[in-house]
Amino acid sequence: MALVSADSRIAELLGELHQLIKQTQEERSRSEHNLVNIQKTHERMQTENKISPYYRTKLRGLYTTAKADAEAECNILRKALDKIAEIKSLLEERRIGMKRHTLSRRRIIPLPQWKANPETDPEALFQKDQLVLALYPQTTCFYRALIHTPPQRPQDDYSVLFEDTSYADGYSPPLNVAQRYVVACKETKKK
Repeated sequence: MALVSADSRIAELLGELHQLIKQTQEERSRSEHNLVNIQKTHERMQTENKISPYYRTKLRGLYTTAKADAEAECNILRKALDKIAEIKSLLEERRIGMKRHTLSRRRIIPLPQWKANPETDPEALFQKDQLVLALYPQTTCFYRALIHTPPQRPQDDYSVLFEDTSYADGYSPPLNVAQRYVVACKETKKK
């Protein structure tokens, strides 16, 4: 929900930024005419080799207008920079919001730190047909599975059958999963 509103706000800000850029260009075009007049007045003064009261007054007016034009363009550019800063801030918040997802402790299942030795601690192993969560090979996801064969030696993997509706019996063929990537599955109560 927050990401959608951030996205719509970013789109809105980009539209406003686009308008400000257009205004900047319009302001620049408007002030260009005045700058050309300043240049022409200077050229005329050089050909006449004197600064008459007429040219002095005319230049004062042209420079006052040029200064006002520059300030107006500067104000528009400042507004555009504010929009850019706000967009950057929203993008950063969105990036952080997408990475940072808080879970309660009871939703976290710790992975085993040690391998169980079937000869000395058989009770530490999951037994055949026990429902577990196991890391599907070559992925980063845990899925529900049934223990097919527990490890026979400490260095052995579990052989598990992952739930898979594409097979007639609802389970995949046996796949090997390291002991440290097999954890207890808390079954959800059926309503």
